[in-house]
Amino acid sequence: MNLASIKTTARKELRSYFLSPVALIFLGVFLVATLFIFFTASKFFVRNLADVRPLFSWLPLLLIFLVAAVTMRQWSEEQKMGTLEVLLTLPLKTRDLVLGKFVAGLGLIGVALALTLPLPITVSLLGDLDWGPVIGGYVAALLVASTYLAIGLCVSARTDNQIVALLVTAIVGSLLYFIGSESIVGLFGHQTGEILRSIGTGSRFESIERGVLDLRDLAYYGSLTAFFLALNVHFLELKRLESQPKDGESRRRPMTLAVALAALNVVALNLWLAPVTKVRADLTADGEYSVSQVTEDILTELAEPLTITGYFSQKTHPLLSPLIPRIRDFLTEYEVRGGGNVRLNFVDPNADPQVEEEINDQYGIKSVPFRISGRNEESVVNSYFHVLIRYGDEYEVLSFDDLIEIHADDNEVVVRLRNMEYDVTRSIKKVTQGFQSIEAVMARAGQTAKLTAYVSGDLPKEFEEVPARLKKVAEALAEKTGGRLTFEQIDPAGDANVAREIQQKYGFRPMAVDLFGEKNFYLYVLLTMGEKAEPVFLQGELSDSDLRTDIEAAIQRMTPGFLKTIGLLTKQDSPPAQQNPYGPPPAPVRDFRGLEGLLSSEFQVRLVDGEDGAIPGDIDVLLVGKPGELTDKQKFAVDQYLMRGGAVIAMTGAFEIKPDRFGINANKTQLAWLDQLEAYGARVEQSFVMDPQNTSFPVPVREQRGPFAFERIELVPYPFFADVRRDGFAEGHPTLAGLTSLAVTWGSPVNLVEREGVQGEVLLKSSEDTWLQASTQLQPDFQKYGKAGFGKDPEAKTGRQNLAVALTGTFPSFFANKPSPLFGEDAKPEGDLAEKADRTGRTLKQSTPEARLVVVGSSELMADIINQLARQVGGGAYRGNPLFIRNLIDWSLADTDLLQIRSAGAFARTLRPMQPETRTRYEIANYVIVLLALAAVVFLGLTRRRLAKPIQLVGEA
Repeated sequence: MNLASIKTTARKELRSYFLSPVALIFLGVFLVATLFIFFTASKFFVRNLADVRPLFSWLPLLLIFLVAAVTMRQWSEEQKMGTLEVLLTLPLKTRDLVLGKFVAGLGLIGVALALTLPLPITVSLLGDLDWGPVIGGYVAALLVASTYLAIGLCVSARTDNQIVALLVTAIVGSLLYFIGSESIVGLFGHQTGEILRSIGTGSRFESIERGVLDLRDLAYYGSLTAFFLALNVHFLELKRLESQPKDGESRRRPMTLAVALAALNVVALNLWLAPVTKVRADLTADGEYSVSQVTEDILTELAEPLTITGYFSQKTHPLLSPLIPRIRDFLTEYEVRGGGNVRLNFVDPNADPQVEEEINDQYGIKSVPFRISGRNEESVVNSYFHVLIRYGDEYEVLSFDDLIEIHADDNEVVVRLRNMEYDVTRSIKKVTQGFQSIEAVMARAGQTAKLTAYVSGDLPKEFEEVPARLKKVAEALAEKTGGRLTFEQIDPAGDANVAREIQQKYGFRPMAVDLFGEKNFYLYVLLTMGEKAEPVFLQGELSDSDLRTDIEAAIQRMTPGFLKTIGLLTKQDSPPAQQNPYGPPPAPVRDFRGLEGLLSSEFQVRLVDGEDGAIPGDIDVLLVGKPGELTDKQKFAVDQYLMRGGAVIAMTGAFEIKPDRFGINANKTQLAWLDQLEAYGARVEQSFVMDPQNTSFPVPVREQRGPFAFERIELVPYPFFADVRRDGFAEGHPTLAGLTSLAVTWGSPVNLVEREGVQGEVLLKSSEDTWLQASTQLQPDFQKYGKAGFGKDPEAKTGRQNLAVALTGTFPSFFANKPSPLFGEDAKPEGDLAEKADRTGRTLKQSTPEARLVVVGSSELMADIINQLARQVGGGAYRGNPLFIRNLIDWSLADTDLLQIRSAGAFARTLRPMQPETRTRYEIANYVIVLLALAAVVFLGLTRRRLAKPIQLVGEA
């Protein structure tokens, strides 16, 4: 290989590009098409995601035609003009000529890709861009372009007609692209589909574009490029031999054999590398596709084999199908890192009815119906997309709802994996460390449990088999626990005393069989253990697996210390009057029901009031949100809980929001509670944080049309809802792991106050242009402030505001120098009471070092009104709020290992809020910058080529 010859040939080709319209046409068409696809066709600003996926999504297809247009003249023109024979007679090796033309074409494509750099730079200015997938996308673009170039050169060497070369190159490139596309793969099962994807250039491109450089993908593109370049050399050598008829035939056969062997080697290489999954580089910022050290540590601690089984149907939804190979590759990492303690299997339940029935009954795994729309028809496919993690008798099931996240807009639907490692490792930790077998749980309880089913004989048709299933499950559990569980079935319809008792104690009322309520029935289950009794809520399809899961969950909740207990201290108003005498009694009016439901899957959540002056000792973390007017005893209870080394999370702003039919109102938070937090080192300021970087909120807007006034609901930028991004996060703090943004709703500033022995850290900050508002006017004023609806006082100062703080250390008691509220406000114990005060009313004046306190300056961070709003807008900016609370609980429990693997892959990075005018300016600016750069490149190319001396092709044989 002569580098000088390759360089000379490449310079000649580049000169020909810029002395003809080829370079200008190629670069111009490529850049205009890219900009149009990125901003207009893919609706970049409507997607509101801080990524450059639209830039790369169309490149494999776009490059087919652009590269075909560049390569069609490379050898065809030489043949047509008669210069090919001259080139082949020069003292140059054929491979040097081929490589020179290849390098020239790749250089032109490299210039084209470099001119698109303003796009990712713009996105990085508008949001938190992960540069790993960007680098992967550009590498993938160069690789797929090199393959198309090699194919185009090879085709061009076989014809002297440029149009034929263009069409054949486009057809071959399209075949390689579409054979791995979902339109073709969707016609086959996932096993055949995986083979087709491994052949397709587009599917390989997507693998690298996500930010993972896999040796298998690099070898695929490299081997294809090398093969077609070798084939190009072979075709040219055949033309050289045409002028040597005597010995041409004898040399032609070995050359053909060599090309055939090269093709076989390409196939063999890719087959040999197919099972190699460990040789890869994860370029994503958070290691989204790699297994962390935390997971390895959990796997090495396994005492017995762990089985991971993937249940995936061959025929599934086209958007889910490409995720299956990635799940397989990722779970293989667990098998490798498990060192023989992890067994991995993949099964198609649709292919084995016995397996399908078994997983339905034992694990509650059921097929999910997916609607598939084709060109000529629509169909429904029942398929499996589940992962079962089993350790001994314990198991955890991850369904497609747990494994994927969906981002949809008017333009497209994007389906991608959530944080796979976190979901799988969390489940492994659950079944190995967090959960015990039901036998161990019952043995730990130390007493017998009784399961009572209150069932009437006249059941609706859909519930007729439930009593028999319930008895079967109860008997199996009784045998499994060694007789520690007993079962009894009672018909309340035949005993008025029983019916009255279960209605008064547990709210078990007769339910209507039909719409008119002419027939009633009972179907309730009660679990009793000693003096404790808890209803078993029957959920799901009431299969054997569902019933067993519900009963075991109830037993676990009743066993002391089995699950971590979260205490929730919030104001409860009296329940409304009962309207339906036959319905269940109305529950007390309170907030945070959505938060309670969210946490109940992993914790035991218990309402506490502290009215007796104490927080129960089994509360592991205390959540305080919208507590209302706390009495001294309640404040004392929280204080002494913290002094005992407890963990308190206070969602407390200066105001509590109360919506009604007339709008939303702000009520001031009790000052005494704010004073207590300040005594610990966190001062909540009496104002609202108004952040221009915010999320939208639906507000009623009055519109006057002639003599008529209309009111409509409109989503408007709402400064009360601060949209906190990563630049406002405490860098590296575990409570913010996995978060890309957070919506702090109706927030107030929270500042640290120096306290001896207390260490504080600011977790969240607003944007730099934030101002404060003391007024409780929450509605926009369009007449005063125009379209914005809100504005700051000209004299108001702007700057970042603290929105959440975390404190640790030895806290001073708020009641250190106050009489104990346990004896009344003014009571001074005397005589015998003094002795009692010394024994039971002694106040802890300083906390233990294990105490932790988090103060979030928003009473509404996880309020039900925010949860409802999040559901209406599909999550959006509010998706980070539940994860933030979950992180705070893990940090409060000092359970931070899983926090280390919670990456931003679980949540899409979004753009910063901006006005429509700003978006238009950014779009126009990109067009101008890219086209000016194009003009500069073409001008420099023309200038340098005109000044350059003629290039002579010289070399050595």
